[in-house]
Amino acid sequence: MRSIVLSIWMPVALFVLWGLASAFSWVNPYLLPSPGSVYSAFIELVKDGTLFDHVGASLGRAFGGYLAAACFALPMGYFFAKYESLHVQSRLVLESLRMIPPLSLIPLLILWLGIGELAKLTIVLLASFFPIYLNAYSGFKQLDYRYGELAKTLNLNTFEKIRHIEFPGALPAVFTGLRLGFGYSWRALVSAELIAASSGLGYLISDASEMARTDQVFVGILMIAVLGIIGDTLFQRAIRKVAPWSVK
Repeated sequence: MRSIVLSIWMPVALFVLWGLASAFSWVNPYLLPSPGSVYSAFIELVKDGTLFDHVGASLGRAFGGYLAAACFALPMGYFFAKYESLHVQSRLVLESLRMIPPLSLIPLLILWLGIGELAKLTIVLLASFFPIYLNAYSGFKQLDYRYGELAKTLNLNTFEKIRHIEFPGALPAVFTGLRLGFGYSWRALVSAELIAASSGLGYLISDASEMARTDQVFVGILMIAVLGIIGDTLFQRAIRKVAPWSVK
């Protein structure tokens, strides 16, 4: 109970402060709509199906780009950790790409790939790739050398060694990277949708702002926060389920 109270008291306090600011007109309603007007806008978007369309579009892009990033980043993290020469040869290129904010590439990606889904998926991939790759590389690099001796003792082949020894040993770091990568992908996607999209939560916020519908802007922002928290919570539960030894 104490943990629950500590977790919710601040959001409740902020909500009460928001309600008071609206009730007593401390802030212009255009800048800060009341909780009631935001709730009405939410119901309106739910009833006409608009909100579900935007949420579905954003989730599809986020998970598509995120899964593509994981498919590239995890094998690269393993092989670069096992073969240091590969890491040394590619380090300068990878570090250069890591330092470039993915959102700064939007104009170039639109020029190369157009304003379709591929450009947005590429933004998500670039945003989530490096957190996944760096954590996977670190996890595999820091494996105890005795794991290799154990694999030899058990006479395991390469695939069996990866499956039964190396991957479980690196799993805490891998999950950390996957969790961070999801957060980066979600933020980058919504930002990309603000610039070049005809659907998605980012587009909903941008379009509502142009139409002076601040209440719908708040709906979009709150949906981003709620879906992000749900996704992060699912990752934490997956970590406890698959790698309970990594949870303190």
